[in-house]
Amino acid sequence: FRNMLNFYIELKGEWAKAAPNLSRCAQLLDTLKLDMVRVGLSEVSSQGNLPKKQADDLIMSRELLEIAIEYSIKIGDNAAFERYMTQLKMYYYDYDKYLESSMQMHKFMGLHLLYLLATNRIADFHIELERLPSALLLKNVFISPVLALENYFMEGRYNKILQAKKSMPTELYSNFMDLLVKTAREEIASCMEKSYGKMSQKQAAMRLGLRVGAPELTNLAAKRNWTLDADGNYNYAELNARQRERVPANDIAVHTLTYAHELEKIV
Repeated sequence: FRNMLNFYIELKGEWAKAAPNLSRCAQLLDTLKLDMVRVGLSEVSSQGNLPKKQADDLIMSRELLEIAIEYSIKIGDNAAFERYMTQLKMYYYDYDKYLESSMQMHKFMGLHLLYLLATNRIADFHIELERLPSALLLKNVFISPVLALENYFMEGRYNKILQAKKSMPTELYSNFMDLLVKTAREEIASCMEKSYGKMSQKQAAMRLGLRVGAPELTNLAAKRNWTLDADGNYNYAELNARQRERVPANDIAVHTLTYAHELEKIV
């Protein structure tokens, strides 16, 4: 426990710096991983208050996980973010009756909601919403902006998402906002392909919130197989053309008759 406490104090101090040493933070987090899991899985009595030492251990582990989540966002490790978030929710929901609420809980729940939205996991997004008090959904500075983003996404108002990045409540939201903007651009591009036969590069860039010649536009066009016609317009007509598939009618008929014959045997 003494080593855990020392490492915890060092990590907390390092992470509080304006420019923390990420390599050292990674080493400390790696050292503390097993302790965080051990504390999180410790038995908690359902009767009365926790002994002070056990409560202190849980709070320490919770704070370590909160730092670990911020670290994973800082280095862009979404898989680690998901793992740490799964552990942290146990403290927020399962141990909430034994511990004082974390002052950062709403920030991390907002981040998790934004991540689910950015990865287009809408069903999981709504499951998490159901666990939150209704008052938070409308008034909390970390939760309500994400709900607005979800409304824009579901209504197809992708331009609003592109504009919203500048008004997020904390810089931590930036990485997931970049991911959400990318997801929104994919949806915009899909709508453009289905709605237009062709479109000028300037108009396409404007709808996607990009500039003509931007690497993001070039990469998106290449990924979606957009080709330029003789006039320099993106040609979507070829993408919308669908080759007629031959239906193997004879094979289907043979299989159907064979199936019916086998059924007759069973009866």
